[in-house]
Order: sequence, then structure tokens, then C-alpha cells
Amino acid sequence: MTGGSTARIPVLFGATLGLSGADLASIAATSDDIEHAFGVGNTEIGLLVSVVTLLGALFAIPVGVVADRFRRVRILAVSVACWAVALALSGSAQSYWWMLGARSLLGVVTAAAGPLIASLVGDYVPGSRRGRVYGVILGGELVGTGCGFVVAGEIAGLSSWRIAMFWLVPIGALVAWLISRLPEPARGGPARGPDRDAHDPVPRMLAERGVRPVRRMVLHDDPAQRSLWWAIGYVLRVRTNLVVIVASALGYFFFAAIRSFAIVYAMRQYSIPKSVASLLVVVIGVGAVAGVMVGGRLTDRLLRGGHPRVRVAMPAVCLLILSPVLAAAIATTSALVAVPLLMIGTAILAAANPPFDAARLDIMHPRLWGRAEAVRTALRAMAETSGPVGLGLVADSLRTVPQGWTYSVLLFMAPLPVAGLIALLGLRTYLRDVATALASVPEASPEAGR
Repeated sequence: MTGGSTARIPVLFGATLGLSGADLASIAATSDDIEHAFGVGNTEIGLLVSVVTLLGALFAIPVGVVADRFRRVRILAVSVACWAVALALSGSAQSYWWMLGARSLLGVVTAAAGPLIASLVGDYVPGSRRGRVYGVILGGELVGTGCGFVVAGEIAGLSSWRIAMFWLVPIGALVAWLISRLPEPARGGPARGPDRDAHDPVPRMLAERGVRPVRRMVLHDDPAQRSLWWAIGYVLRVRTNLVVIVASALGYFFFAAIRSFAIVYAMRQYSIPKSVASLLVVVIGVGAVAGVMVGGRLTDRLLRGGHPRVRVAMPAVCLLILSPVLAAAIATTSALVAVPLLMIGTAILAAANPPFDAARLDIMHPRLWGRAEAVRTALRAMAETSGPVGLGLVADSLRTVPQGWTYSVLLFMAPLPVAGLIALLGLRTYLRDVATALASVPEASPEAGR
């Protein structure tokens, strides 16, 4: 890859995820307008968010199969273009059920992003740089989410919530066109040749430590030709992969719930107008962007410095120390006290994601990257989908209780320390799973270059 192409890759993939984040944030920023337009409550608004995630999870599995067998760049470009069309239909809704149907279509086309981007990152980017690249990609998602809160909220205030949906359509069309101009990378990743150690120091560190692969899990043929059910069973038998799936699912459960009601919560908890709440959410989001950037770069640097388990250790630590910081921020009714604490908390939560994402590629055969990501997306979404609906139900049930929103959010924080403890289990299995993935793709393997 040329330097220009390498620089464009994380930016465009970040823009792709940013579009989805902006869409979900637009629903949150305009939720009160949609409630008034269609006569619905918090539960129905939560469903508008959850249906995208749920259908995205269901359709991620077949997309994962496609990602492991066919040209991915073209499929991703078409998917982003279809996403723009689906969003236009959502903004044109004349009833709640019309909007729910349009967002169901949005969920179907959103399914393509996760498996395709994961497979492409693995083939475009050397292993020692994937944390940093994922930091940029996830940073793009967060920037998109922030833009969704601010732009959609301002547009809705000046005109209507429908226009607040339409502003993303031309951006989606532009991103689709730019992605279509990317070259399709060779299968197997850039670190599968004689200069592998220059790209990825992990094989050398494994050899120095005498780490052996799990022999029963070593693959001796091309897994792209295996059935979907075989692939699902295999990726769930990789112990570190299962740990990462469960831990990240619990984290996203909390994040999805808070993202959906961030504006409403800030307005009620801190007694501030909507315009100020939208601005505060963006300010807090700066902490999340800083977190993914620092988390990705720091873990890559520590990896090159001789700490091969850092991509599992750092997320575990982040998840364990997160709850006290967030609890203090949520318990206060002062925005001046809450905002710095929330910035720190979101930075800690966000810092866990780039190393986790890079670790998933480390422990899997390249021809399983798409299906492995699809399985993770599907299982994570089973937890993530319930977040907005669950928080909406709990908040509605505590509507008459003083500080009902505070109690609801504190209750939804419970999975975070559990996720940290689960992540610690990955420290025992990560290196052996990496060695197994490397042993499954010898340097001379014919599928490494497909």
C-alpha cells in the first residue's frame, strides 16, 4: 500500500462507523421531537435504536461469510450507499411504524460494516500497528456520534427533526464513492512474509517465551471453504475470543443505553436546556476520542516494548477502574462537577476498545476474520440491543420516583466491573491463542496470499 492509501484507510473506515454513530445520536438528539410527533414514549424511542442493532446483528453472520470469500471493498461501498437511501426513508416517515420499518432496513445494511472493516483492517495493517489504526477508526465513530448530537439537535431546533435526519444522506454517498476507490488488499495480512518480524514482533516474543499453540485448534486447510456452522463453532472455541466477546458486550450494553438517552438525562439531571445538554455531551465525547487514540497508540507501543499481553491487560484494567469514576459523576446534580468526571470516565471506557479489537485479529486465522467479527457482532448485539429498551423501561417505571433517572443509570453500571473480571481471564489464554493462529497460517501457505 502507498502512504496515501494507508492514511486514507482508517479515516474512511472511521467515517463509515461515524455515519452509523451520527444516525444513532441523531435519534437521541431529536428523541423529544419524535415523541411529540408520533405520540410515543421512552420505550418506543429505545426501540428505534435497538432495532438497528438487532437486525444488524442478525445480518452480520451472512455478511461475515461474504467477507471471508469475496471482494470486500466493493461490497462495503455498496452497503454505505444503501445506508444513505435507508436513512432518507427514515427521515420521510409519516408515522412511528413507518419510521420503525425504515430503521429496520437501516439495520440490515448497517450489518456489513463490522465484518468487512475487521477483515480489511487485518489485511491492510501490520499487527503491531492495528491498535493505533483501530483508535483512529473508533475515533471516527465517536466524532460522528458527537456531530450527530450537535448538528441534529441544532437542525431540529431551527427547522424539524426530519431535516436533522437528511443531513447525513449526502455525506454517506460521498463516503461510499471514496471507499469504492480503495484497492482490494491481498488476503492474509501484510505480515505474512519473510519480513514478518519487522511488521509484527509477537511471533519472536512467543518463540522467546516458549509459547506453544493449542494443537487441537491448529488449522491445516483453508477455513474459507468450511461451512458457516463450523466457523461459528470454531471461533467460539477460541477461549480468548469468547472472553473478549462477553467483556465487550457488557461494556457496549452500558454505552448503548447511555448514548440513546444522553441528552434527555443531562437535561433532567442537571436542569439545563437542550442546547446546553447537546454541547456538554460533545465536550464529554472529547474524552472518549482521546481515550481511543491514547489506548490504541499506548498498547501498540507497549507491545513493541516487549509486553505481548497488553492488548488484553489494558482493557481489563480500564473496565475495573471505571465504575467509581462514573458513579461519582452520575450521583451529582452539578454539571460543573459531572463533566470532568464524565470526560475521564468516557476516556477510560473508550481506551479499552482499540486493544480489544486488535486482539481479536491476533487470535484468529485471516480467513476467519469476517465470520469471527460477525459472530462477535451478533452476540454483542444481543446484549447491546437490550440496553436502550431496558433503560427506557426502567426510567419509565421510576418516573414518579425522585432522581429516578439517576437510579436507573447507576443500575445499568453493574455489568462494568463484571466485564473487567471476565477480561482478566484472557490473560491466561491470549498468547497460546495467538500462537495457534500463527501456526495455522505458515509463511509458505498458499492461502496467505489469496
